[in-house]
Amino acid sequence: MNFESQCTATAESVVKKYADMVYRLAFAQVGSKSDADDIFQEVFLRYVQSEPVFESEEHRKAWLIRVTVNCTKKHWSSAWYRKTVPLEDSFTFELPEENGINEAMQKLAPKYRSVIHLFYYEGYSITEISSILCIRESTIRTQLTRARARLSEMLKGDL
Repeated sequence: MNFESQCTATAESVVKKYADMVYRLAFAQVGSKSDADDIFQEVFLRYVQSEPVFESEEHRKAWLIRVTVNCTKKHWSSAWYRKTVPLEDSFTFELPEENGINEAMQKLAPKYRSVIHLFYYEGYSITEISSILCIRESTIRTQLTRARARLSEMLKGDL
């Protein structure tokens, strides 16, 4: 096996290992399957093109999360997104796996979605989230508290 095919195999194994995490985080941020697909592709394209060197597997995971968060921020600030108009409510549909939590999460501000997702879905501690997002721990705690309160408030109406 030559060096080029070893790199490809490594990239493939990284995609297989982290695909779910990157996609879930992207979807949690943008709330659209097609936009999450685009972000997913962008993250792994950057990974393959930049060929970063990592100190550990945890470093690789943190890098992928950071790039995913940056790509979602880029999505929200893009001219394309700013000029889009949502479809009428008459065109909406629900998939069986969607529930009130997903809907409530999409109503949260992106900064709250990030911390909730990293804390509950990815299992990171407040210290680790602080390091990944480059935000102070006290800010992460405040955002988690506010996000929980807003989610609780939104979900009370559903019960």
